[in-house]
Amino acid sequence: MTRTEIRVGGLGGQGIILCGSIIGKAAAIYAGKHAAMIQAFGPEARGSACSAQVIVSDEAIGYPYVRRPDILVLLSQDAFTQFVPQLKPDGIVLFEEELVQPAGKLPPTVRALGIPATRFAEELGRRLVLNIVMVGFFAGATGLLPHEAVEKAVLDSVPKGTEGLNLRALGKGYDFGRAISV
Repeated sequence: MTRTEIRVGGLGGQGIILCGSIIGKAAAIYAGKHAAMIQAFGPEARGSACSAQVIVSDEAIGYPYVRRPDILVLLSQDAFTQFVPQLKPDGIVLFEEELVQPAGKLPPTVRALGIPATRFAEELGRRLVLNIVMVGFFAGATGLLPHEAVEKAVLDSVPKGTEGLNLRALGKGYDFGRAISV
């Protein structure tokens, strides 16, 4: 059985829950896998700790909580500090390189890949699509889900009228992820 445990972490207002939801939707609805997601966030609407736990599996998921993540997708230093100790020894850390500084804080067996997702989102004209850039980066760097499945999940999840912008953000992250994962 292939079971991949993923934790997305950052701050409220960064689109962390939507990021996790898109990964789960891409897996369960568009890639023929099983997925489960649990979300956690602080009492404040913006700025407090926020995370999503996503499990993607080839078989039914009996226990929906992430115990030891295979993959971390991190958009804040606090999330890095909190979740890296739980990462599997051979795990992958995908991080927003302008917001997270992992230098010297990871075991040598962990693969760490950074992306200037905030800058990419700003170049596209809306900092708000930072999370979609990260979804694309996740898809491109890990190869866990087919690009088409992730694209369909994005189109199904974003507000009407923003599809073009979000697809450009997804593509920017995906291309960057593919380029550095090789």
